Amino acid sequence: MSKRRRPGRKKQKARTVILLIELIVVVILGFIVYKTFKPIDYVKYAEMVEIPEWIDVQLIDEGNPSRNGLLLDGINDIVIHYVGNPGTTAQQNRDFFNHEDSDVCSHFVVGMEGEIIMCLPLNERSAASNDRNHDTISIEVSHPDDTGKFTDASYESLLKLTRWLMKEFGLKKNHVIRHYDVTGKECPRYFVTHEDAWEKFREDL
Repeated sequence: MSKRRRPGRKKQKARTVILLIELIVVVILGFIVYKTFKPIDYVKYAEMVEIPEWIDVQLIDEGNPSRNGLLLDGINDIVIHYVGNPGTTAQQNRDFFNHEDSDVCSHFVVGMEGEIIMCLPLNERSAASNDRNHDTISIEVSHPDDTGKFTDASYESLLKLTRWLMKEFGLKKNHVIRHYDVTGKECPRYFVTHEDAWEKFREDL
């Protein structure tokens, strides 16, 4: 007697082959999606960012107490500050940061004439935002008097700089914060004492 093949055996093999093909397709598609949408390492990216010509790069000396050389853990927020000494220029503040007696420093200083000086590489930690130094970029802004109100020129440059940083590092308006929001310190003073001015700044972004 001839052996009879079990009915449906060919169909079972076909289903197994189809399942294997489907599994391979899912793995390939998953890999493609991961490669396409995986989170960007913005700290590594920060090393390669091309700095616009409207930013004057004057990095603090390596080894200076103001520049610890530690890398950021991430770039999650931009912190806005005001300089503690009214009437001083961006250059004066940058030079103060570079002094051996200084232990504070921000990534950028915006001057009253609208000039912008970059003091630190974008992938390094500043010494400006307390326990948020590890994952933020900091901007100090010069101002003419004790009110802390920025000049029109400094305000416009601050907007320009902040917009550029937001675009480069994929940040939204809610990722732009004040030093006040980190520690409760009255900094930047005018944006703390005039909440409406702060809200307008974020709207202007």
